[in-house]
Amino acid sequence: MSDPRNSFPRPVSLVTVLAIAACFALFLLLVWIAYVPRPLQQGINLTPDQLSSDQAWQATPEARLAYLQALRAKQDAQLHAYGWVDQKNGIVQLPIDRAMELVVQQSAAK
Repeated sequence: MSDPRNSFPRPVSLVTVLAIAACFALFLLLVWIAYVPRPLQQGINLTPDQLSSDQAWQATPEARLAYLQALRAKQDAQLHAYGWVDQKNGIVQLPIDRAMELVVQQSAAK
């Protein structure tokens, strides 16, 4: 059945052993990256004038609060105002109360 001359196992090459070890090390590295908890990022402890304009709101808690208040005021103004979104295509911005009334009227008409 078997050839007695070929009954000895072939030796494993060093390249094969190194390749298997490298794959195992890569696997361990990926597991470490995925599952090791990272510390939470701390806030930026710089003054707003030391940061770029798009990061200035992150500088201090007071700057973040002022940015959030300004953003909410802007959104509230948009929520209750008329305006053009795209005048070329005839798209307008309506106050939310008026828009809800129009939707109710359109759905009642159908």
